[in-house]
Amino acid sequence: MIRISETEHGIMKEPLLSPFGFKGDYLTELWQSVVGLRAQDGTLGIGVGVQSVLWSDPRVFMHYGEASGNRHMADLTQYALKLASDAKFHTPLELVDRLFPDVYEYGRKSTGISDLRATFVLNALVAVDQAAWGLYSRGKGKSFEELVPDEYRPALSERQQELANIPVVGYGLSEESIEQILREGYFLLKIKIGADPDRDGDQDKMLAWDQQRLSHIHDIASRYETTYTRNGKIAYYLDANGRYDGKERMLRFLEHADRIGALERIVLVEEPFDEADEIDVSDVPVRLAADESVHDERDARIRIDMGYGAIALKPVAKTMSVSLKVAKHARDRGIPCFCADLTANPVLADWNKTLASYLSPLPELKIGAIEMNGRQNYRDWDRMKSWHPYAGASWTESLEGIFRLDESFYAAKGGALEISPYYEKWLYGKGDQSE
Repeated sequence: MIRISETEHGIMKEPLLSPFGFKGDYLTELWQSVVGLRAQDGTLGIGVGVQSVLWSDPRVFMHYGEASGNRHMADLTQYALKLASDAKFHTPLELVDRLFPDVYEYGRKSTGISDLRATFVLNALVAVDQAAWGLYSRGKGKSFEELVPDEYRPALSERQQELANIPVVGYGLSEESIEQILREGYFLLKIKIGADPDRDGDQDKMLAWDQQRLSHIHDIASRYETTYTRNGKIAYYLDANGRYDGKERMLRFLEHADRIGALERIVLVEEPFDEADEIDVSDVPVRLAADESVHDERDARIRIDMGYGAIALKPVAKTMSVSLKVAKHARDRGIPCFCADLTANPVLADWNKTLASYLSPLPELKIGAIEMNGRQNYRDWDRMKSWHPYAGASWTESLEGIFRLDESFYAAKGGALEISPYYEKWLYGKGDQSE
């Protein structure tokens, strides 16, 4: 039994290199939520979450704007820590289960959105959950899979030696940048679709823009080959972020992909429809992946029953504790999972990588995969890397688009549960908490 005796929280604001477009809008900075949990015995756990209001509930972003939306999410984290003060838990999963209902209710009232998306609350709990896992791991000297409760351990069926690093191709990424990504050896591109070119919500314009964008990217990617896919071709992972208004329009998009020869390269189309739309997709000719619509095992069951053939796990966005439960249910149903990013900071990215390293590859790929786009998007990524507890370790960097994981990675549990001297000094040292 772990008893929390002290909590601490601070926000760091990290600017992006350029506006990052998805879900029809753009981010200019990402707030980093740093949480400290100290147990009654003096041990410390630190979590370093990233807030993505636009991803987790666009209505909060649209209504309040970027900065005020971030303040709302930070307020939820503060409230969760108030509830966690003096709390006892056996495992982090138990703590998240206990906190979520009250934090969700608080979020509904504070934002004024009665049907606030659960992803908004889970995003606010990521740093709390990671800090709790840090406390839970202290003194155990175990690998990550040994830390995971027996009930969920079957989902961790592999120890990958290589993971493909999936870069993101946002709305505005240039032809030169796409060429550079492919020259560096990346072979699975995450392509953001669902653009709103005139910001008027016109779905016909969106479809036309997406079709043109895919044609342009496919023309570039067709010049490259890879040994890491089953067909030897560069693969596409399309992310619509719930922007399509129905299956008919998505099928029109896929018909276009087929006409230009791109359909066989699409390994995933992620979250094409709004999570409130319960659409049977069993007849769609590509594998659809659920992301924002899955907040727990029940949601995973519903999406799988609707024909979804993969699930994006996001310890960086929906907590490791929830991700493990979803991974277990998907494994029981024979549905592959993979880890997607939320433009995580380097420490949080390796928390994601820890789970990704234990998952089976997608059927079209020869190795596992993880999306990691922080290097592409943060202005000060190199500075942020230096704050990693294992800064400079070989497995923190990809080489020719591949993360190579050795026994030191598994022994360190990706390093994400260790105390970063920088974050500890910043949180407790300390200085301006709004830098």
